Amino acid sequence: MSFPEQPNPARGRHGMATAPNALAAQSALAVLREGGNAVEAMISAAAAIAVVYPHMNSIGGDGFWLIAKPGEAPRGIEGCGAAAASVSIDACRAMGLSSLPFRGGIAANTVAGTISGWDLAYSYSREALGGKLPLSRLLGDAIDYARNGIPVTKSQAACSAGKLAELTPIPGFAETFLPNGTAPTVGSVFRQPRLANTLEWLTQAGLDDFYRGKLAEGIARDLAQAGSPVALSDLQSHRAVWKTPLALRHSLGTVYNMPPPTQGVVSLLILGQLDRLVRAGMDPMGAEFVHAAVEATKRAFAIRDREITDPAYMSIDPQSLLDAAQLDEMASKFDPKRAAPWGKGLGPADTIWMGVIDKDGVAVSFIQSIYHEFGSGIVLPESGINWQNRGCSFSLDPQSRNPLTPGRKPFHTLNPALARFDDGRTMVYGNMGGDGQPQSQSAVFSRIASFGMNPQAAISAPRWLLGRTWGQVSDSLKLESRFAPETVAALQALGHEVELLGAWDETMGHAGAIVRYNDGTLEGGNDPRSDGAAAGW
Repeated sequence: MSFPEQPNPARGRHGMATAPNALAAQSALAVLREGGNAVEAMISAAAAIAVVYPHMNSIGGDGFWLIAKPGEAPRGIEGCGAAAASVSIDACRAMGLSSLPFRGGIAANTVAGTISGWDLAYSYSREALGGKLPLSRLLGDAIDYARNGIPVTKSQAACSAGKLAELTPIPGFAETFLPNGTAPTVGSVFRQPRLANTLEWLTQAGLDDFYRGKLAEGIARDLAQAGSPVALSDLQSHRAVWKTPLALRHSLGTVYNMPPPTQGVVSLLILGQLDRLVRAGMDPMGAEFVHAAVEATKRAFAIRDREITDPAYMSIDPQSLLDAAQLDEMASKFDPKRAAPWGKGLGPADTIWMGVIDKDGVAVSFIQSIYHEFGSGIVLPESGINWQNRGCSFSLDPQSRNPLTPGRKPFHTLNPALARFDDGRTMVYGNMGGDGQPQSQSAVFSRIASFGMNPQAAISAPRWLLGRTWGQVSDSLKLESRFAPETVAALQALGHEVELLGAWDETMGHAGAIVRYNDGTLEGGNDPRSDGAAAGW
């Protein structure tokens, strides 16, 4: 199928970056232009976006990396913090809690792992990729943005206003995110001087100081004051770790994603089924394809909710879920004429995904999150760090799949994706938004890989979302209003509970993708639903 009116992607030959905030993409591109590699560029982008998109992520959150060096198997970095050693279900119940709160000190019950991931990636860059740029350069843009300010985006302004009542009482939130006691307006200058000092300190003391240095001591004091159970000993025991990515053998190549505790296997399960269901002549914006993707999502989510948790507590190898026979069986259950029953999703989440590919073909897919908007809401007074609330995904039911347990890693919706096609192309892609992440990944991947769309067209085209994600709590099948009326009607006739959203609705998340071709040329796309850019040279 041809698409003569596709929007133009970003194009380049020497390198490319895509991020949901244009300043972060430009930070990555500047590093590439100075001779930096893709990993160095991503560290710079990760630091920058933690400052310029503060409602979406922070250095007080978690992060996951997929790194693919040509000629080598892709590798993953898990920068995921575990629950504090002192937490317990009994203690929470003694406080009168029947479930973990989304905000405040008890919600901030896990170590923030993203800085440890930067540190491990930085070491890899220097040892395996010949990286030479110092941390002072890689974090320099972020320090400047924090100290001297950034123009507030529409997304930050809207999120701050929408969460005003909920987060104002949380320690440190108003002092940091509500200048003059009100939500910042679009275009106003927003500064974070304490965070600037913290980032500058890390360039001098080293990133490990976040866990085993002077900064760690200050973080532990402030967390205790805010009512968090995370102690200095929890910070000191944390390390980022290398992980072997999950791999799906697709008819067009191999697709990679992160293993548990992430839901990376969900994204691959959806693509494995669609590889068996997509047929020639399907319309990637039509009801037939959307129905197939939604039904594949339901089956993948059922496996996720039954099996996926901290891998230390799993009894199966998640790679086994991607066996061809298993995928054949899942796809065989597809009913092209009727929607299967659907339960409830996991609930809201927010995140950022970014991608970089450099001139040598080193590709990085990266995701960083504080879970809900502004995480726990807590901002540490000394360091200016907004701490995540990823631990609120734990359950206080000891028989549940993800019970609150000392030292346990929480279930993560985060999952960065990467594909190597048999024709020699490499693609990094991803999205933010809880349950929406694997669904948008299936849309973007399929539109590029199976339907021949360019990255920008694949991302800009109308998307769907089954269940809950960032900013939404209903479990309907949500469609952007740009879908054709006949597509909407056909999906309703199949039994889907359809809800129409805005034409370019942020509920669909902030997707991105970069494709590198055999000749070294690059195409990139960025989500018009975000404040971002795809930038190449």
